[in-house]
This record gives sequence, structure tokens and C-alpha cells, in this order.
Amino acid sequence: MEWQDQGVSSDIEDRRGNSGGGFGFGGGMGIGGFILLLIISVITGRNFFAGSGQANLQPGPANGPLTQSPTEDRDVRLISFVLDDAQKTWAQIFAAHGRQYRHAKLVLYRDVTYSGCGTAQATTGPFYCPEDEKVYIDLSFWRELKRFGGDTGDFAQAYVVAHELGHHVQKLLGIEQHMRRLSQQDQSEQNPLSVDLELQADCFAGVWGHSTEQRNIVHPDDVAGALKAAAAVGDDHLQRMSGRAVSPETWTHGSSAQRTEWFKRGLEGGEVSSCPTFDGKLSP
Repeated sequence: MEWQDQGVSSDIEDRRGNSGGGFGFGGGMGIGGFILLLIISVITGRNFFAGSGQANLQPGPANGPLTQSPTEDRDVRLISFVLDDAQKTWAQIFAAHGRQYRHAKLVLYRDVTYSGCGTAQATTGPFYCPEDEKVYIDLSFWRELKRFGGDTGDFAQAYVVAHELGHHVQKLLGIEQHMRRLSQQDQSEQNPLSVDLELQADCFAGVWGHSTEQRNIVHPDDVAGALKAAAAVGDDHLQRMSGRAVSPETWTHGSSAQRTEWFKRGLEGGEVSSCPTFDGKLSP
């Protein structure tokens, strides 16, 4: 991926010097079990520690000095490039259809912070909050994933940021609100609608990827890494990895094959119309 260091984006809200706290681990969970739950929580965006009694948030210092390693500094600049480039791309797409794009903010934090959707904890992984239109990322989890064998490619990280911005696009188009109302009306549809929402965000990430291919920022080898990342966060793969039976009725993000397929559709089509995951369920 041929990205340029353009400094830190004006759309980044850096709270890394303000986030405090650490996690104390009680109960009978060993480090191996913790690591497994950690990785699964990160790549699904779901907190598998919740209610387990294994992780307890402890108070810690706030408003301390910001220190970062060269690796973390590079990650911030990569994320800044992706954030600015993706939002510029979406602004152009919206303008071509007579709409105005409103920029999302991206919050960098450590351990824990607040969000419009409630407390943001590192264990939940990167996520988008539609209430305040912000993406939340704790950079320590990039390092944890790398340390335990996660994908280290730049475009794999870019894919995650682009996926979360895909949720922002859904908010601006009214898709997220329609999906929320429909799921409230019929709770049996909550998981299937969640899968549709996540797959569409994957497809929207592919729409941005299409733009980067056209501008020779991303090349075939980079795309292969992103497809591998999409497959790695499929619900079926994660269930097997955790030793559980594959249960499609419990999926909230889609299978590896589905996530890969919808990312590819956006990559090849390059348009919002390339991503009809809801198949007529919603009409924003």
C-alpha cells in the first residue's frame, strides 16, 4: 500500500493522554484463555468478557503525558491517511448523487474512554458510535494482534478503519436508523439485520478500496491481505477458533465467505449500489 504521511488528521480526537485505567484479572481464567477471548473480542467488536467476572476495570491516572513508540506513531499516521482519504472519497461519491457528506471523527484512546454509546473499553475493539458519529480505536490492540499472529499489512489495518467508516455512511444514508427500528419491531430479526449491516460496511470498505486501486495506492497483493483479514473475522471462523459449534443463527457479522464476498463486491463495483445486503428489507 503506497500511502503518504500527511501528518495527523484534523478529524482525529486524540485522548491517549487522558484515558486511564488498567484491567485486573480474577477468577480461574489462565493467560491462554484470556488471550483467546482478547483476540476474539477485538476482531468481532464484541465484548466476550462482559458478565464473565474475569476482567475488572480499575481506576488509573488521567491527563498524563502522551508517550508513544515509533510504531504507534506510524500507526497514527497510517490511520490518519486512511481516514482523510476515505472521507474525501465518500464526500465525492455523495456529491455525485446530490448529497452532502458529514465527516466522522476518530477517537484514539488507551484502555477506556467515554462515547455517545456508553463506556468504550479496549476489549470491545474498534467500533463506530452512531450517537456521536465517532470511530473509537485503542491502538494497543493493533500491537496485540500483531504479537499473537494477526495480519500486519497496512491495508489490513486500513480495511478495519474503512469498515467502521462504512457504518458512518450507513448512518448518513439513514440505513442504520431503519435497521434499528426494524430490529426493535421484530427481535427475531436482530441478528440477521446485524449481519446485513456488517456485510454492507464490508462492502462500503470495498468501495473505498476500489477508489484506491484506481489511483494506484493499493495493489493486488494488498487486496489479498484485506480479503484474508475479512475472512479471519467471519463468525464461523471465530466460533471454530473458540472451540464452539458453528451456529449461523447466532451470527452478528457474517461468515468468512460472506465477508470476503461483500468486500469484493464493493471493490469491483465501486458504488453504493454495489452493496444491497438488505435485499429489500430496508428502503432508506
